[in-house]
Parts: sequence; structure tokens; C-alpha cells
Amino acid sequence: MQLIALDHVNLRTASLDEMVAWYETVLGMRSGARPGFAFPGAWLYVGDKPFVHLVGIGEEVEASDLQIEHFAFSATGFAAFVKRLEDRGIEYRLAPVPGYPIVQVNVWDPDGNHIHIDFSEDEAKGAV
Repeated sequence: MQLIALDHVNLRTASLDEMVAWYETVLGMRSGARPGFAFPGAWLYVGDKPFVHLVGIGEEVEASDLQIEHFAFSATGFAAFVKRLEDRGIEYRLAPVPGYPIVQVNVWDPDGNHIHIDFSEDEAKGAV
């Protein structure tokens, strides 16, 4: 498996509209296309790349619920990576991204931080 790049940061928010406006006006990002997930959110782009993914979690939340939900890497070498996880007994979850040719391999580090590694759908054919 070869990591290619940090892909994006995912933030949970109780103030989705305000967060979108802040990233657009303060950092100059723009709202753009987002897969048809069943939960509210927004993707904020720099050029043609979504750098910040926001997930709306409702208005009545504790401050501890407002945090980085995950970070993601783009990678190649899907089969070798899945084999590495299985050889080490590391739990993982595969998730295709609706409407995008990407398959996520979701893992959690020893502190419980959620990380997903994104592979092309072509590399992961037959796995999901």
C-alpha cells in the first residue's frame, strides 16, 4: 500500500450554515458537490479538491461532540493494505462512496481516531 496524499479533514458541527459561510468567507473555499449521504453536511473545495467535509449533527450537542470526526488519505495498493490489516487482526470497514468511484477502508488507531484510506473503485472491485 502506498499513501499518496492527505485527502481531507472531516468536522462535526452543530452550526452547518455558519461553518460553511466561515470557510467560504474567511478561508476562500467554495461549497461544491457532495455524495448523496443520508446525513446533512457540506464539502468545501480549494480548486477542484474537497479539503473540508462538514457533517451536521444537530443543535443540541455537547462540546465534546464537536471535533474532528476523521481524517483521510488517498492511496494505492488496496489488496495489499487489506491483507496487512487482516494479517494483524485489525478491524476495518469497507464503504463505497455514493456516486463517486471511491472505496473507503475505515480503520481506527489505538487511541480510537477514525481514519479512512481511499482507493479507486477499480482497485477494490469485488471487495464491496
